[in-house]
Amino acid sequence: MSNTQVLRTPDERFANLPDYPFSPNYVDLDGGDLGTLRMHYVDEGASDGPVVLLLHGEPTWSFLYRKMIPPLADAGFRVLAPDFIGFGKSDKPADRDAYSYLAHVDWMKAWLAKLSLRDITFFGQDWGGLIGLRLVAEMPELFARVMIGNTALPTGDQDLGEAFKQWREFSQTSPEFNIGGIVSRGTARGMAGEVIVAYDAPFPDESFKAGARAFPKLVPASPDDPAAPAQRAAWESLRTFDKPFLTCFSDKDIIMRGGEAIFKKLIPGAAGQDHFITTNASHFLQEDAGPELAEKLIAFAR
Repeated sequence: MSNTQVLRTPDERFANLPDYPFSPNYVDLDGGDLGTLRMHYVDEGASDGPVVLLLHGEPTWSFLYRKMIPPLADAGFRVLAPDFIGFGKSDKPADRDAYSYLAHVDWMKAWLAKLSLRDITFFGQDWGGLIGLRLVAEMPELFARVMIGNTALPTGDQDLGEAFKQWREFSQTSPEFNIGGIVSRGTARGMAGEVIVAYDAPFPDESFKAGARAFPKLVPASPDDPAAPAQRAAWESLRTFDKPFLTCFSDKDIIMRGGEAIFKKLIPGAAGQDHFITTNASHFLQEDAGPELAEKLIAFAR
């Protein structure tokens, strides 16, 4: 048994969040040396409807999808939005070294297996794409179609750019990691104070932020990164993925802008799709354009 402490955010931190009335759902996952880990997810809409899986990124949680979940559910879909381990209402190992790219992928695989999901329409952004696209690549039979925005699947063979390197350095060294402020700065249209507070809710103090701080350093940044072989294998799989694949990157995301080109070029299912650029939107396009994205996703899934 690991001596890493696993933290659980008190429920009262999540009381009265704006536009987030969703009942919590939980599954217990085998965390290996960490013991049992509880993962939270939103499960809205028709229980027998076609599945839409929404994966958040760094340092957000399922709250990010509050503008997309209701229209998708109203359209007849079963909408699932989990919180990664370390985020939202899910358990949070307090040691940054408890997190790895592979661990996140394995935790999500275990969650998918527990819920016996199939014919999934997947939407992912940021780390939601880094993790979700690994799932698509390694279990393509479970996925019916994919829509991504402002994400990547780096192998460590490319330079990640100065803006990302500065962000990674900040995430590892800043004395305070102001989650709500970080998310707000990643929008084009700004966020209300109560929304900033909601992004801070999962993290009562710095000890809860190990997962949020770990993510930036887990992005493969060199060819010998521990995740690099699995990333290259994922690309080999995605080069044969011929189910519908749609990109919706943003016009004002300085780190990810233009990142859709590689997917459109290499993934067969991207051919002939109505790819679009989300306008007046920055990195967290779900905050800037949630209802518009939900509309596009509904049309894509139908």
